[in-house]
Amino acid sequence: MPRPVPIRPAPGQESVWDYPRPPRVEPCTAELVIVLGGEVVARTSSSGRVLETSHPPTYYLPRSAFVAGSLRAVPGASWCEWKGQAAYVDVVGGGLVAPRAGWTYPDPAAGYEVLAGSIAVMPGAMDRCTVDGEVVQAQEGGFYGGWITSHVVGPFKGGPGTQNW
Repeated sequence: MPRPVPIRPAPGQESVWDYPRPPRVEPCTAELVIVLGGEVVARTSSSGRVLETSHPPTYYLPRSAFVAGSLRAVPGASWCEWKGQAAYVDVVGGGLVAPRAGWTYPDPAAGYEVLAGSIAVMPGAMDRCTVDGEVVQAQEGGFYGGWITSHVVGPFKGGPGTQNW
């Protein structure tokens, strides 16, 4: 598939095609809320967002933003060429379990140390995730954890035919 044509951002929007590769981590003060099983399992106004070419932002929340008992470590790991080895967690809320729906970098690679211990979640596995009250659309594909809001434009990697972007 040929490289896609980026959508031109309107005022107040960002194009994911202007994000860098390798990805950049930046602080975020937007209020993030994660709901599972009808219960708020996490809330914070102090997170980090990872910005990578063609991807909507992935938000990393401090572990302290999560309600006690809402994260459960599970076996297994994966490798990110930029951030290093990820560990996984089930997210638990309102009697529901979202298996392996969260991940963390306990000992991230150089340049990504700020992510150490923070948790990212797959928004599509939650009831709802919001950024400053706006409900997030999940990045397609089930592999990436990007949060799509009206503040970012694509096209976004993750859907069919986008693997080699």
